[in-house]
Amino acid sequence: MLNQSIQMKPNVIQNTKENIINMARKLFSERTYLAVSMSDIANKLNITKAALYYHFTGKAEIYKKVLEKVFNELEEEILKATSQVQNPKEKLRQLIIGYLKYGQKDKFLIKSLLLCISKIDLSLKNKVMELRNKLNLSIQQIFKEIFPNKDIKSLVLLFTGMMNGLLLEQSLSDKINLEEAVERVIAVLETESQ
Repeated sequence: MLNQSIQMKPNVIQNTKENIINMARKLFSERTYLAVSMSDIANKLNITKAALYYHFTGKAEIYKKVLEKVFNELEEEILKATSQVQNPKEKLRQLIIGYLKYGQKDKFLIKSLLLCISKIDLSLKNKVMELRNKLNLSIQQIFKEIFPNKDIKSLVLLFTGMMNGLLLEQSLSDKINLEEAVERVIAVLETESQ
């Protein structure tokens, strides 16, 4: 019986970490990173701050885990939306729709993409940049199929800038016509790629 409880402990720890990450994600999404404290997270989970610090060194570490989860989910959504599509224009359309729909679903993404982090916390800024770069590399692979023999890096930067702007606008007004936005992004990218 003792051996069985020892084997379960890593699962319990992992579940606790996941619960902490999920609650922190919810709080960061509602209030922003700077407005959430370790006490807030602990209180929402009905655990002590000591228990929270047992699993994470601090709020920045939790935030990095939340960022990883959000960016990985976005990347999965984009890859899922484009993986079965052969037609380049339709692949681009599905990429845009997948990106925007994920942004609609998860407001935390918008805040993390547009995050203004204090210059003091370079580790958070570096984490955001690392995750953005990873996402951009995935988008570059898709763009190589859509825009062969073009300046892919510039097109991806243009694309992500437009998408982030649309996500921000969407979060502020909720009056974005998805189909119209998709067509405009496609038109700009096609013009720029000629």
